Amino acid sequence: MESAHSHEQVAPAAFTAFARFVLFGGGVGIASSVAVAALASWMPWALANALITVFSTLLATELHARFTFGGGRATWRQHVQSAGSAAIAYAVTCAAMLLLQQLVAAPGAVLEQVVYLSASAFAGVARFTVLRLVVFARNRSQAAPTAGTALPVRATVARTAAPAGPAVLCHAA
Repeated sequence: MESAHSHEQVAPAAFTAFARFVLFGGGVGIASSVAVAALASWMPWALANALITVFSTLLATELHARFTFGGGRATWRQHVQSAGSAAIAYAVTCAAMLLLQQLVAAPGAVLEQVVYLSASAFAGVARFTVLRLVVFARNRSQAAPTAGTALPVRATVARTAAPAGPAVLCHAA
């Protein structure tokens, strides 16, 4: 018979979580680019991109909740927070490209890719940090303790019928 402890998931270490973040996020990103191209043949590109962006953000958030950060299903609050962090990451890459256009009159394809990929990497690391420390922090706090970590201590406070008087408090000291 399995114990209840064997059913609890343990939050992965930061390096493992980051590797999974890149794997799942990158995998969803690549699949999304193919899906947008396919849908764009049937509908306007902007609509196809919007639909796939919503779907892929929901999918990636669910994958991150379950596998990257060692928890169960993502809550709606986590989906909203994750979408917010994705929107900020998108804004960072757009801002980087706009800044490049302002600084360099005709940037070449290589420079554009260097700037875009650098901004994406920066935004990705920042997004991973936000997801790990804020959005999915609940998953880690509810995960089973790992070897070498102390079990949580629960304190109980007894209440008395009447508060202790100054003589009792001074005597106890």
